[in-house]
Amino acid sequence: MDTDPDMIMHATSLRRRLLFWRGGAVAFFVLACLIGFSRSSGSSWTGHAPHLVHLKLEGIITADEHENIEALQKAADDATVKGLVLEVNSPGGAVTGGELLHDAVAAFARRKPVVVSMGGVAASAGYMVSVPANRIFANRSTLTGSIGVILQSPDVSRLLDRVGVHVDQLVSGPMKGQPSVVQPLSPEGREMLQGVITDLYGFFVDVVAQGRHMPVDRVRQLADGRPYTGQQALALGLVDQLGSMADARGWLLKTTHLPDTAPVTDIGPAATRVKWRRWFAGALSALPGAEFLIKESSTLDGAVAIWKL
Repeated sequence: MDTDPDMIMHATSLRRRLLFWRGGAVAFFVLACLIGFSRSSGSSWTGHAPHLVHLKLEGIITADEHENIEALQKAADDATVKGLVLEVNSPGGAVTGGELLHDAVAAFARRKPVVVSMGGVAASAGYMVSVPANRIFANRSTLTGSIGVILQSPDVSRLLDRVGVHVDQLVSGPMKGQPSVVQPLSPEGREMLQGVITDLYGFFVDVVAQGRHMPVDRVRQLADGRPYTGQQALALGLVDQLGSMADARGWLLKTTHLPDTAPVTDIGPAATRVKWRRWFAGALSALPGAEFLIKESSTLDGAVAIWKL
């Protein structure tokens, strides 16, 4: 059966048009991505102009905070960086991570001014990393303080007894197996672990006393583990001023004698995540009709003020 030449030409024309539109769509998407990238990265580029840096510490502080520490060290060595805005929104975490971040912030503060802006919560290790700053800003509703150390270990030995399971534990010394999930904590083990907690607590109290220029005895009076609101913390001398991130930034600009237009560059792993979110949002915003794909997420941190029926 012969094929109609007109049909062949029509099919060929359709394929060419399809390829053209596919190629155009790909090219448009690539262009949108480039525009989005330029939008996300252009605002944070400072060249060699004097500027501030912003580091955001959020969530649980872990024992491995090397990315944030490296970002602090790099910014401290950069002659164009004149100061640090440290945003803290963390309930705390590992004592080791808090210690390492505290030392990194303290090292930065010895060279350049640091201001802390507390979010919904900046407690325990989150407060520990804040105290080396030259000035601490908190919101009235911020939960901070909670100066103390906690160690928890579950004990399921009674449950195992009920189901008829016995676990033999061989240790090189009586303290090696303390605490144990499968055996009750011995009086000697409790005394030993309490000594560890007391030592770590003493370290925490000392860094607060040093950072806030307060007598150790006064810090111990405040450091029974309780949290304080920003308003309470201000009255107790644990923070310096009530205010927002903009207030903290304004204070640092005046301290460093920089103009209000001086750029602020985000650093650290949190900045990388924000950069990619902005890049993706910028790419989508360049696509017609794609605004509905871009949504801002919100979280509730610290104390919650909400009306419930």
